[in-house]
Amino acid sequence: MIVGRRRKSSFELLFSLRGSVLPHIAPWVAVMVLWTCLVVWIDQHVIRLTHTGTSAFAVFGIALSLFLGFRNNAAYDRWWEGRKLWGQLITDSRALARETEIFLTEPAARERVLRLHMAFLHLHRLNLRGVPADAAARNWADADLIAATHPPCAALDRMAAVLADAREKNLLDGYGARMLAERMASVALAQAGCERIATTPLPFVYSLLIYRTSVLYCLLMPLGFVETTGWLTPLLAGVVAYMFFGLAEVTEELESPFMQTMNSLPLDAMCRTVEISLAPHLGMEAPAPLTPVKSYLG
Repeated sequence: MIVGRRRKSSFELLFSLRGSVLPHIAPWVAVMVLWTCLVVWIDQHVIRLTHTGTSAFAVFGIALSLFLGFRNNAAYDRWWEGRKLWGQLITDSRALARETEIFLTEPAARERVLRLHMAFLHLHRLNLRGVPADAAARNWADADLIAATHPPCAALDRMAAVLADAREKNLLDGYGARMLAERMASVALAQAGCERIATTPLPFVYSLLIYRTSVLYCLLMPLGFVETTGWLTPLLAGVVAYMFFGLAEVTEELESPFMQTMNSLPLDAMCRTVEISLAPHLGMEAPAPLTPVKSYLG
């Protein structure tokens, strides 16, 4: 995720490429500009083409913009819901640490529960991104957990087993067991919400319709503007292509908020935030927060 401690100046925003979708859509923009140049050259030097006028394209462009805006809002809602769910996980993690201090009398059991919870968070992060275990995950999760069919659920199951064993040994009273069970249920609910977002993309027909319509609009647009704008038409086509394809590409990134893109959620940093919060309860020195690398926070 692109972050920054200060607000960028207008000049920096105008020319910044890091975090921009321009590198992804530049081929499309270039194709549309070259196509428009060809249309203008044919119209002026080979054969006069049919000039349709701008009215139809104005109406068509408004409709396409509205549809792009609707899809962009739907994608942003997914991104923001993912952020809220991870915020809930951070809150539940801090509350779990305090509740184990209150209700779980055996230090070894408390440490086991909190370490398993940290393993769950890292395994949940890896599961959402579909990537193999990294050093941060191996620091908390053993090989058996990592190799489980569904590692995050396996970690929660082990937490439940530790709490059940403590309850059986009278190291945890009934009220404490209920509170910790409710906390784990809240964690599992946030986990399920994240997995729902990760495994249920926006309907493919939306992407299909947007890209096809945007391409058709940009291909036909020179016929409506060449009569009035002449050789300025390629510049206009480039701006329109950048706007339409740029919005479409932004939507594609926001639709998958847990992936490792420039505009995805910083799951590594959020896991580190929980590690810092749980360190005092584990008798550990708190690690340093993750800092952005060239404005990117993973």
